[in-house]
Parts: sequence; C-alpha cells; structure tokens
Amino acid sequence: MAKAPVLTPQADDFPRWYQDIIAKAELADNGPVRGTMVIRPYGFAIWERMQAEVDRRIKEAGAQNAYFPLFIPESYLKKEAQHVEGFSPELAVVTVAGGKELEEPVVVRPTSETVIGEFMAKWTQSYRDLPLLLNQWANVVRWELRPRVFLRTSEFLWQEGHTAHATEDDARRYAEQILHDVYRDFMVDVLAIPVVVGRKTAKERFAGATNTMTLEGMMGDGKALQMGTSHELGQNFAKAFGITYLDASGTEQHAWTTSWGVSTRMVGGLIMAHGDDRGLRLPPALAPVQVVVVAVRDEGDVVERCRALTAELRAAGVRVELDARTDGSLGRRVTDWELKGVPVRVEVGPRDLAAGEAVLVRRIEGTKASVPLADLAPAVAAALTEQQASLLAEATARRDSRTAEVDTIDEAVEAAGSGFARIPWSALAAGGEEALAQHAVTVRCLERPDGSLPASEDEADIVATVARSY
Repeated sequence: MAKAPVLTPQADDFPRWYQDIIAKAELADNGPVRGTMVIRPYGFAIWERMQAEVDRRIKEAGAQNAYFPLFIPESYLKKEAQHVEGFSPELAVVTVAGGKELEEPVVVRPTSETVIGEFMAKWTQSYRDLPLLLNQWANVVRWELRPRVFLRTSEFLWQEGHTAHATEDDARRYAEQILHDVYRDFMVDVLAIPVVVGRKTAKERFAGATNTMTLEGMMGDGKALQMGTSHELGQNFAKAFGITYLDASGTEQHAWTTSWGVSTRMVGGLIMAHGDDRGLRLPPALAPVQVVVVAVRDEGDVVERCRALTAELRAAGVRVELDARTDGSLGRRVTDWELKGVPVRVEVGPRDLAAGEAVLVRRIEGTKASVPLADLAPAVAAALTEQQASLLAEATARRDSRTAEVDTIDEAVEAAGSGFARIPWSALAAGGEEALAQHAVTVRCLERPDGSLPASEDEADIVATVARSY
C-alpha cells in the first residue's frame, strides 16, 4: 500500500496544501476567537527575521521607532471622514470597560494615522521639526469575515510608518524611498520574491490617501498577493488633526504626511511563493536555521563530530542547529526538516566519517553530494548563496512565464485564470474595473511601460497589471 503524502499536493488543492504546511511545519494555529491566530515558535522565528531585516532598512531610511496606544477614541477616526468610512466594516469597538459603559467608545487599533496624527500636531511647531519620521511595530485588529492564517486574520502583526513633511515633493520622495529601498529591496534580496511595483487605482486606494503604491507578488498558483503598501496622504490628515508648522518666513502651513506598512501577511506570501509538495523552502538570507547537522546514528564518535561541525559552522557565521535525536527514525527527521524548509542539511554517519566526508543536501534544488569534512564550511557557504539566487530566479521565471500581454478585458480575464495579465489602462476605460470584478479579477497596480511609477492615472500609455488575488 502506497504511503500517504505528508502534504496535500499543490496541484490537487492549493488552499489545503497551504493549511497543511502551516500545521505540519509548526508555523501557527487558529486562535480561540474566530479569525485570530497563535504563531508558534518556528513561525515566529521567521517573523522575527523579517522584522530584523525590515527594521534595519527602516532605520537606514531615517525613521525612529515609537509606540502608540492600542485604543483609539472613536472621535479621532471620525475626524477624517473618508478614513472612518473605509474602515467602518472592520472596526472592533469597546463600549464597556471596568464594568462600566464608556462615555466615549474606543476603537481597537485598525491602523494609527489618527492617533499618531494627534501627536504629530503636538510635536510639530516649526519647519525645523520636519521631517518627522516615525515607525511602530504593533498588532492591529480588522474584523475579518473570511479569515485565513497569515493572509487575513482579525488580529495581525505589522510595522506602520507615519511621517510628516514640509512639502508635497518631500513626502512623495520619502514614500517612494520606503517603497523601493526598504520594501522592494527586502522582498527581492531577502525573501527572493520578485514583486511588481506600481500605483493603485483610485478604486483600490487606501482610505484617506491621495496615492497608494503597492508591491504585488505572484504566488505558486498564479494569484497575486499584496505584499506591502506605501501611501501619500496629502494634507488630509494634517488638516483634520491640525498638523501645522511655521515655515522660514513665520507663516503657518499644513504638513504633508505619509504612511506605509508590511505585516505577517508576508509569512503567507513566503509559503505560497516558494513552498513545494515537501513543505517550505526558505531563502537562506531569511531562514532562522540555515543549516541542520544531522547525526545519522549514535555510533562511535558520530554525535561528537557532528557537535564539532555545528560549532565550526556557527563560528563561520551560519545559523545552524544540531539534530542528534538518533533515537528517532532518520526518515522522519529528514521529512521534518524538509517540511520546515531548512536550506541545507548536512548528514553524517559512521561511513561518512570513515571516508572523511559528510553528505550535503540542498533543499531548494533537492540535490545531495558528498563533501570532504575539511571543505564543509566553504561548501555550505556556497550552497547558501547559490540557493538564494536559485529561488529568486525560479520565482521570477514563473512570474514572467505566467504574465500575458493582452488588449481586451476578455483576454485579461482569461489570462488571470492562471497568472497575471498586463493590459493598457486605456483599454479598461470607464467601467473596466467593474467588468473585471464580475470575474473576481482586480487591477493590482498601474505602471509606466518602463516599469516606473506614474504620477497619476491620467498619464498616457499606462499599463495595468490585473489578476485574481488573496
């Protein structure tokens, strides 16, 4: 009788495969309240690596970390009408606390433009106080009707940046800097996910923004995932919250603000962009454990030599773990490490030691080769570098091969059944987005033909990338 697969094959049921990986790679569990999630240690270790890489880039862009309250007065949200209207269906509101009804309901933070705007107004007096560049790592609550772990949950983790500037041009430059130098750089160089960078349409724009820019990744089933966004907020929030400053001539001016964020949704994107039927495939630049040294049997000095190899690799700067659980089946242990997507596995048994070798297994390519023990550290370093490039190349080739250039809405809908479609924005015209929506297809973003960001939707020759999405 054939052995049942550990995971549902992607080709059979992609959503079930996704849920299988989350459970069997021990990434997360459903929380006790519908729509919430419990992130398990291995899943959180992946998130911590994402945090560290993004946080470093944010700080290099000049922003500083702060923290703002979880509870926001309902009146704050009402100050910016478009903002509260956009978030109303998702709000969780507290009306009773401490056994008493509150005089004013408070909203559990869905995003922090309003509360941070209140303090930006307090902290900004002169042009010398600008730009004010803030970021916070926090949880937010958006009541989700159709939850899916990591992709859409009622509570999730993220960073949200909020900035105030003296001019519109400075605000725009900074929002674009975050988009490219922080988010795109991280997603391509660390996550190994090629992203389409573009401008959201007015219909898809963030509530209260004058411009929303997005990064869209293609998942293994051809659907799009919005990986992160950066917003120009114009002076909308500055006028609502009185974020003003005195310019060099002593004249009071309203500031120009931005906001931008990425979330634990990126963990879901990582799973769906790179995973295969054996489990996760983690990019070495991100992986919490880059290498696992597996003692095949507790015979002779195998375990001690594996411990020494682990120390050698750690001293070389590798994130490495020793697996000396020789009382368990080697096959089961190998399956577990493949499920977790560890990029390199080093297997050492009595015969390997007798030959002065170890078996080096690459998770991404699925290859194995014997390596002299004296050459193990450089061989591991080369394997990590090559697999990082291999994952990006594979994901890029998939995206490019499954992106069709089309001229009509019907062609776009057909192409979106298996990937992305690029269509002239002018071909959608009035009513085009509604026509696509009837087939569960949306405009993911707008670009110029050369891939740069358009200044507005009204530019000539803009191209729209359309797809089905998560």
